[in-house]
This record gives sequence, C-alpha cells and structure tokens, in this order.
Amino acid sequence: MGSTTDSQLRIVIVGGGIGGLTAAIALRGPNRHITVLERSRMLHEVGALISLQPNASKLVTQWGLDPFLAGARPLADRGFRLFDKTGKVVTEVPLHTERFGSDRVLYHRQDLHAGLREAAVSTSLPGSPVIIRTAAGVVACDAERGIVTLANGEQVQGDLVVGADGIKSVVRSAVLGDEDAAKHVPIPTGLSAYRVLMPLSLLEAVPDLPLSVSTWEPAITSMVVGGDRRVIMGPGRGGELYGMVALVPDPPVDNDKRAEEEDNSWVRPGSKAELQAAYEGFPQWLLDIFGTAPDADIGLWQLRDLDPLPRWSRGRTIIIGDAAHAMLPTQGQGASQSMEDAEALAAFLADYTESKPSEEQLLAALQKVWEARYERVSLIQAYSRQQAKPATDAGSNKVTLNPGEFLAYNCDYNGAVDWLARQKKSKA
Repeated sequence: MGSTTDSQLRIVIVGGGIGGLTAAIALRGPNRHITVLERSRMLHEVGALISLQPNASKLVTQWGLDPFLAGARPLADRGFRLFDKTGKVVTEVPLHTERFGSDRVLYHRQDLHAGLREAAVSTSLPGSPVIIRTAAGVVACDAERGIVTLANGEQVQGDLVVGADGIKSVVRSAVLGDEDAAKHVPIPTGLSAYRVLMPLSLLEAVPDLPLSVSTWEPAITSMVVGGDRRVIMGPGRGGELYGMVALVPDPPVDNDKRAEEEDNSWVRPGSKAELQAAYEGFPQWLLDIFGTAPDADIGLWQLRDLDPLPRWSRGRTIIIGDAAHAMLPTQGQGASQSMEDAEALAAFLADYTESKPSEEQLLAALQKVWEARYERVSLIQAYSRQQAKPATDAGSNKVTLNPGEFLAYNCDYNGAVDWLARQKKSKA
C-alpha cells in the first residue's frame, strides 16, 4: 500500500467509480496518503453515455482535469429540445457557457472513468499519486474506528474512510447502524430504463429523422415525452456514438422471481420488440431508431433510488455519491452530485495539509459537508423523482420550482463553502 508517516492523513476510499476517483483527486495534497479500494479489476467500466452538468464540469477545470479528459473527445451540449408524443417540438432550452460559467459536457462513461483514473495516479497533480487497489472488495466497516475489512480478511485502517461504493453500499450500513440501515434500502421506483448505445452513423438510415436529433455539431440533447414514458438521447465520443435512455413502467414480475430481483437482478438484456411495443404510438422515427440499434447494445435497468438518509457520517467515516443519495437519471445529476460531494469534502479539510486534523476537527469537517450538501442534494433527488413520475409524485415533498428555475438551482453552483454562505444569508 505504500509507506505512511504519523503526520500524514490516511484516507481510504471504498469504491473506484466516478465518485470515488473524483474524491481521491479532490483530496490530494501535502501530507495526504490516499488509497482507493475497488472490488472489480477495473477491466471494463459500464458502457453508456453520461453528462457532467455545468456545476460539475467547472470542477473538472478547477481540478486541472481537462488535459486528462481531452482524449475522451467530450462534446459540449448546446441545448435541450423537447418533443411531444406526436413528434412535435414543444420547447427548446439553449445552454450557454456564459450563463453558468461552464458547459454541460457529454462523455462515454468508459472514457470519463479512464481519464479520472489516469489523473488520480498522475504525478503532475498536487500531492502524492493515489494508490488504487483492484479486486479489493470491502465486506465490513467499523465507522467509528475507520477500519474496513476486505473479502480476504485483510483490515485497512484510515484516519478518514469515504464510502463511495454505490447504491448497494456496504459502508452506508455501517454509518447508519443496523436499525436505520434496515429502514433505508434502495427502493424500486416503479420504473425501468432501456439503455441503448450505438454508432451514430446508423441513424443515417432512419427516414424523416429531425436534423437536431442526428447532428452532433452542435450537440443537442433531445427528449421525447408522452404520458408515463420518456426518452432522453444524444451524441457522445466526438460524434462517434449515440446514446438513449428510455423510461418505462416496470414490467410485471411473478412472485417466484421477485425475491431474486430483490437480491441482485436489477439488470437484464433488453428486448428490442418489447422496447418498440412500449413506445407504440410515438413518432415513427423514434421507433425506427430503436429498430436500428444492435440487439446486443440494448439493456434494461430497474431503476432504484434512496429516500433521504438521517446521516451521512459516523465517527471517521462518511458516505458520498450514490451511497448517500442515489437518484433517478431524469436530471442527469447523479455523477455531478458525487463530484460536488468530493469538492465539499476537500473544501472542509483544506486547512489540514501541514498536519492531520484532530478527531474533533475531523468530525466538525464531516458535519460541515452534511450541512452544505444535504438540503441541496435532497431537493435534486426529489425533483429527479418527480420528473419521472409527475402524475404520482404529488404531496408534501412535491417540488415547486419550474424547470427553468431548477436548471438554475442545479447549475448555478460555485462550491460548498460559497453555497453554505449563500444559504445562511438567504435564511437570515
């Protein structure tokens, strides 16, 4: 694992996905020894298109990551175009860099992940390179003492443990404790998502396709919405690929399969025929795109999220990203919010580079992360859920911001310290 000294802040990050790698990068600095424990061998990151919203893409620039991500051929998204069920354009929302200080940027998830991993272990960023251990699955965590136990029985000690281990987080259970963990498990949302990724060149054969759907110069995100179904689609990897997410109500599941699905079966191969049938009555060009996609490139995900948790930290341990606030993809904010978490954690530990924080100081810093992040991310969770199920999400938790106001809420963000100060001022 590399040598450490008593003066170094030993940081153990559980999970080597986008949130975990971003946290490792953000936390780099003098007297920091950072280890990422990833259960997989990082041989094949899940293939899909992903967006970083302006609130996150400005952090990419702030952290000096643009050179590492240039090879990913990112595309700056220049707007949203909304179609109704008949194929008519209902509204257009341009995206301008000057409004939020950065672009909404589209990546292939594999490319983004590879660039972040390269940055984490680079010698050109501040502090020592991050140590990444693969095939290092964590099966238990002592949150108070900062000790994680690996599947092989090895124990790893940290002054700070960051749980970035996703919606099925082991670290979350340790932070919440048995009773609260049992109350806060990933919940089926009643929705599933077909995810399609194909060469953009295949769209050339689709007749009557709106130009804005097939073009990538400029890149436009298109949405087709009707009833309880919606498709979000756009280009990626420099115009090489085209990605789609199509939301549908969960298919019926018989009781014999339900227990199995509650365990691990959240993902299965998607049926092109079932996808087209689910969108019967939508524009023919949309059905033709579905028909053009290679069968092997269609997957079906049961969508789950988390209700807001009563805490994110306990002792020397904090959870971030999907482990703390998994959300539906309708706002495209999942990855961006995990990056905001990483920035907040780094910001409130920024004073401790000459020496380690005391236990009291560490606890105070983790509490600041909670104060700066909880209300904001919980509202984004609620809005993401509401947008997916507008007809059934009425009630006390209903978000009253309109889409334009919420776009500003999402993207007009300049870090946790600034956000906390603005919120305190607005409530004064």
